[in-house]
Amino acid sequence: MSAAASAPLEPPTPTRMRHALGHFATGVTVVTGYDPDGEPVGFACQSFASVSLDPPLVLFCADHRGRTWPLIRESGRFTVNVLSHHQRELVDRFGSSAGERFDGLAWERSVAGGPSLPGVLVRVHAEVEQVHVAGDHDVVIGRVVGLNDATAGRPMLFYRGRFSVTERRTSATRDDGPEPLDDYWG
Repeated sequence: MSAAASAPLEPPTPTRMRHALGHFATGVTVVTGYDPDGEPVGFACQSFASVSLDPPLVLFCADHRGRTWPLIRESGRFTVNVLSHHQRELVDRFGSSAGERFDGLAWERSVAGGPSLPGVLVRVHAEVEQVHVAGDHDVVIGRVVGLNDATAGRPMLFYRGRFSVTERRTSATRDDGPEPLDDYWG
């Protein structure tokens, strides 16, 4: 038995949960939709996954106390924009509660979901099928109605509390000499 397996369990406090689950790398997306007046809305989201291929279902989790998700829920449609490794500006724009998220942004109106953001890896257009309350979040199941493979590239990842990329290191140094090249994330 390993030392980790025999160590006493720590209680799942919010701080401990954030630390422990931060060891699981997640992709970074922006979920977009329209408010009741037809204006674009969106938020940065790391909790996104495929649920089923047949029928085509995806899920994301959203804070049900947030200001954007209730607007998207009311419209019943959304688009998940999967971010490329170089799109940190979109994370900053849609992850902040300050400012207008779409100001000065070249986006396109989607008839199948929400606004399509520029330069993303893929867009998943869906309709809200089910919503399950789970603690302080809603688990949203969406039926996929369309897909766009927008561009080739590497995904943006969130790992251990920071944004990372999946680029191969070209050079690095440590106190004890050069670090070997690998597929290190960020």
